[in-house]
Amino acid sequence: MSHKVVIVGGGFGGLYAAQALRRAPVEITLIDKRNFHLFQPLLYQVATGGVSPGDIASPLRAVLSRQKNARVLLAEMSDINPENQEIVLADGRTLPYDTLIIAAGVRHHYFGNDHWAEKAPGLKTLEDALEMRRRIFLAFEAAEKEEDPAKRQAWLTFAIVGGGPTGVELAGALAELAQSTLPPDFRRIDTRQARILLLEGMDRVLLDYPPELSAKAGQALERLGVTMLTGRLLQEIEGDRLRVKIGDEEEIIHAQTVLWAAGAQGSPLGRVLADRMAAELDKMGRVKVEPDLSLPTHSNILVIGDLAHFAHDLARPLPGVAPVAMQQGQYAARLVSNRLAGRDTPPFRYWNKGNLAVIGRNAAVADFGRFRFSGFFAWLIWLFIHIMYLIEFDNKVMVMFQWGWSYFTRRRGARLITRPWRPAPGG
Repeated sequence: MSHKVVIVGGGFGGLYAAQALRRAPVEITLIDKRNFHLFQPLLYQVATGGVSPGDIASPLRAVLSRQKNARVLLAEMSDINPENQEIVLADGRTLPYDTLIIAAGVRHHYFGNDHWAEKAPGLKTLEDALEMRRRIFLAFEAAEKEEDPAKRQAWLTFAIVGGGPTGVELAGALAELAQSTLPPDFRRIDTRQARILLLEGMDRVLLDYPPELSAKAGQALERLGVTMLTGRLLQEIEGDRLRVKIGDEEEIIHAQTVLWAAGAQGSPLGRVLADRMAAELDKMGRVKVEPDLSLPTHSNILVIGDLAHFAHDLARPLPGVAPVAMQQGQYAARLVSNRLAGRDTPPFRYWNKGNLAVIGRNAAVADFGRFRFSGFFAWLIWLFIHIMYLIEFDNKVMVMFQWGWSYFTRRRGARLITRPWRPAPGG
């Protein structure tokens, strides 16, 4: 009987693990509650109308259609029975495994203020991006109709909470949208009067980058018209009022549209593993794993990607970024193959190829260890890498075409306002 490998999650970690096992003598079942792989690094471009949703999503069945040892199930894991080596699906069915690879990712983290979610949508799923896009373009439409100057300016004020890569990229794209793309489309308002506020609790944006690159990113954002409000901790969202704390003082910021880019927490499956197998979680709900990405009590259960807390011999845990998930997915596949062949596998080691963040047109920052630079060349590298890692060829072509068209015309063709997304009953 073939060795059964069950992979939970079709993101970068899960998909790379499945593909790396294509020649292994195993039977792979990849389960995900959505039927597509999502290229999350470009979600902010969907949110600002830069690319269409289908251009950064690839159907999982199509991606794995030629891999005969893999099947895809549209399902959701809800529990696990480690004694019988089976997972429990949301519909009550069970699925046996010999090796279980959990790559369930993370969700938004509002630091104990979950009621903010309705007012400040995050950016983790395609539905999130579409909701964010809806709110952004509805704000400009509402400003066009508003007679009262103060209320009009409130509609033209956007507050982005969080100065990490997602917040910086979203702020830059939103500023370019208001400054370059939308002005010819409106008659009563000047979209260039929009205020883009970037709130960050620490003293600078891109805290994981060297200070000099962080400073250059801040300067590029300011040239685009973004107002950086660092050293400010959000206390409450009350309608269009944001109450923030600066040291011992408080400040009120008025913004009709609030966008969340401040934090993430582990998938609820992390808590399931903690309850069923005494897995240890960090404060973000991520699962602390062994050097080979397994659970301390169950070596045949691996946790990879954003849900994994990996800190062995490191100053800080590995970040929840796509390159980490890709490499961990490939390592998990190699570990499974080596175990079946009776070979040892050295501990996982992450090869940091560098960090990139784009600010806007011709502006990005790149950190490659000893080599750090910003500007046009960093922007070109960012473009090349993101095109290279898109999963399907037609997605690469479509995104390249849209970026080229947008670059020369400053137009964005996916500026659609859709209805709010609501989960199906029981889904």
